[in-house]
Amino acid sequence: MLLFVICEIMFFGGLISAYLVGKAAALDAGGTWPPADQPRFSIGSTAFITAVLLLSGWIMSRTNKTQREPKGKNPTLKLLVFAIGLGSFFVIFQGYEWARLIQFGLTMQSSTYGGFFYLIVGTHALHVIVGLASLIYAYIQLKNDRLTSGVLGASRIFWYFVVGLWPVLYVTVYLL
Repeated sequence: MLLFVICEIMFFGGLISAYLVGKAAALDAGGTWPPADQPRFSIGSTAFITAVLLLSGWIMSRTNKTQREPKGKNPTLKLLVFAIGLGSFFVIFQGYEWARLIQFGLTMQSSTYGGFFYLIVGTHALHVIVGLASLIYAYIQLKNDRLTSGVLGASRIFWYFVVGLWPVLYVTVYLL
């Protein structure tokens, strides 16, 4: 899982680099970034869901301790449900934000800005969904007393990656 996460970090590094090059090219050509005719992001609401996702990551970190306790099954199940719930809220809220941005005219075809936004944020959303599936799988395995530390550990590592990547994307795409 660590090797996979390292590859994913390089992949997102390429996406971020392309975004920054596209932004620099638009500014060098005398344009604005984001383009004047494109809607602006809701910084406050996105900061809120950033906090929600970070809380999910912190909750997931607590499973490392509860899993090793003698009566750790129930506390770990509860923590997994909470982490899954917060991660799901993040994805649902992002979907709502996307629908709002599309209504205001920001699409993949509306500008390079829109294309980069949906590519980067959409790829992250896909990773969050895969991470949630991994957490749900770990939950089911634990519920049926078949969870191994390797499964939960791999799920935890991938979730840390997804959670830790988002603030970088938030700052790069929303704030810079």
